[in-house]
Amino acid sequence: MAAMGWKTIDDMDLAGRRVLVRADLNVPIEDGRVTDATRIARLVPTLRDILARGGRPVVLSHFDRPKGRVVPEMSLAQVLPALRAALAPAPVAFAPDCIGPAAAAPVPEGGVLLLENTRFHPGEEANDPAFAAALAAGGAVYVNDAFSAAHRAHASTEGVAHLLPACAGRAMAAELAALDAALGAPARPVVAVVGGAKVSTKIDLLKNLVARVDHLVIGGGMANTFLAAKGAQVGRSLCEPDLGATAREILAAAAAAGCSVHLPQDVVIAQEFAAHAAHRVVPADACPPDAMILDAGPATVASVCAVFDACRTLVWNGPLGAFEKPPFDAATTACARHAASLTAAGRLVSVAGGGDTVAALNHAGVAEGMSYVSTAGGAFLEWMEGRDLPGVTVLTRG
Repeated sequence: MAAMGWKTIDDMDLAGRRVLVRADLNVPIEDGRVTDATRIARLVPTLRDILARGGRPVVLSHFDRPKGRVVPEMSLAQVLPALRAALAPAPVAFAPDCIGPAAAAPVPEGGVLLLENTRFHPGEEANDPAFAAALAAGGAVYVNDAFSAAHRAHASTEGVAHLLPACAGRAMAAELAALDAALGAPARPVVAVVGGAKVSTKIDLLKNLVARVDHLVIGGGMANTFLAAKGAQVGRSLCEPDLGATAREILAAAAAAGCSVHLPQDVVIAQEFAAHAAHRVVPADACPPDAMILDAGPATVASVCAVFDACRTLVWNGPLGAFEKPPFDAATTACARHAASLTAAGRLVSVAGGGDTVAALNHAGVAEGMSYVSTAGGAFLEWMEGRDLPGVTVLTRG
């Protein structure tokens, strides 16, 4: 990722100017109602600060995947009630297009103008220069507050930033600062927890992390692939045996880099994947042929917590077990709560992200107890993999 060097709202002259704000309002909706308004809540400080500085916010966002066509069911109009509730009493108006005369409508006095779905135009995902110019025509300053879309080089996330004075919004700046504290210039030692189902989806992530952290804790189904690669029997557990060589390469790279890899020492096994299934704890290399590994055991939890005690920074992506079905949530919950207690005591900077991670931390009741929890799934993972994010890189140019 580019070095810390982006401007923020504080660096921009906003008084009396239309300010294009790239938000991520791609929020879950059921029966016409927003079911999780987290992203909307994180956008509010940016909009309020722009208003306080005399700016006129014009909000850009995508919603779902209409693939360049107008799909009424994917209109951002359905997000309008939740945005109005979050910003009240400031008024929020809606424009039925994101370019052209509709997008040039006046911004309500002391309020915000929300533009229609940018992905209703094929030029958005193609990052078409003409479409970017049409978007830019609607504002005098560009503010990107959508880290979760920063890994996409689209017209509204990257193209417009070349055409207007550009800066990061409050949520984007907070995310970038948290990520820099986690892997950019962290307090050491650093421990990364990587869990989840499959090694195949996180090969690049693991290869990047072993060169950058002091400890790597591997959990979830992907730990089974590593155990099998070291000769352990994993029974009917989720496993990718064809990735054994890759797992051994990652372990060798970690050893060469001085990164300690922590795999389960003991595991919780069951014969069926069901809530409250009969289960027992066995050594990590002793899973019977008819059983499956569904969680890390208590000795592993104690070991992971001891690693946390010895570290100053934690980066977390993915659960340690099948946390959706108790009691196989025990390891994830216990380790998450310990991390939160260390964070509260000022002994650990803890940064977490990725869809399953957020759900697992919420399940453990500690999402608010971490230093920072990213709601950006793909962008967070690509950043952890060491990739440049177009929507961030463009903010650091010059």
